[in-house]
Amino acid sequence: MRDAYNGISSLELRDVRWFKSGRSSAQGNCVEVAKLPGGGVAMRNSRHPEGPALVFTHGEFEAFVQGAWDGDFNDLLRSPELRSP
Repeated sequence: MRDAYNGISSLELRDVRWFKSGRSSAQGNCVEVAKLPGGGVAMRNSRHPEGPALVFTHGEFEAFVQGAWDGDFNDLLRSPELRSP
């Protein structure tokens, strides 16, 4: 595997295992994450598994997850344009 970078095709990340949240819906409203060999994390859209992946350092991903736990992004869930019909 080449060094991972933002926008890399998920197909190029062959030596990783993708995980999906247990809160994912049957409609495919979910993302998948994978631990990278160098300690980073890749994220992709589960509806387009061959598409591009966002790549984060361990620290960046940890800050995001902790922010989600703390409710830092809750206003995004309340935004009418982001709600499912």
